[in-house]
Amino acid sequence: MREPGDWYFLKMALLTAQRGTCARRKVGCILINQKKHVIATGYNGNPAGQKHCIDYPCKGATAKSGSDLELCEAIHAEQNALLQCKNVYEIHKVYCTVSPCIHCIKLLLNTSAQHIIFCEEYINQESKALWMKTNGLSWTFIDKKIIQRTFH
Repeated sequence: MREPGDWYFLKMALLTAQRGTCARRKVGCILINQKKHVIATGYNGNPAGQKHCIDYPCKGATAKSGSDLELCEAIHAEQNALLQCKNVYEIHKVYCTVSPCIHCIKLLLNTSAQHIIFCEEYINQESKALWMKTNGLSWTFIDKKIIQRTFH
């Protein structure tokens, strides 16, 4: 069983995901430092100034999960969180509603992040394999049902 802080930050990621503007999926990401302070948040959606996909679906909006990613116009939640982060070498834990894709994992590997905690497994598994190649890094799934029952 994980620490209650993990539940708290995953619940925060679930709340952040509600701001997502992608018609395909709403994802939230919270970056935490070693003192358990939030240093950045992100959700997925179109770049600033562009029409939201939930209002004007892009070509990738109806594609199956994990496919036709090049047609999706959304910036991923992890990418948006990293853009907000003042110092990527302060990142200790990454809380995501969905495990990061391979592109986001490559970005996260260039930070000081040690742990990825999520509540839904992304369909493509190559990101986990790349993340786990580095000794000392953890990849943790916590069932969304547990998170939703906590902190009513």
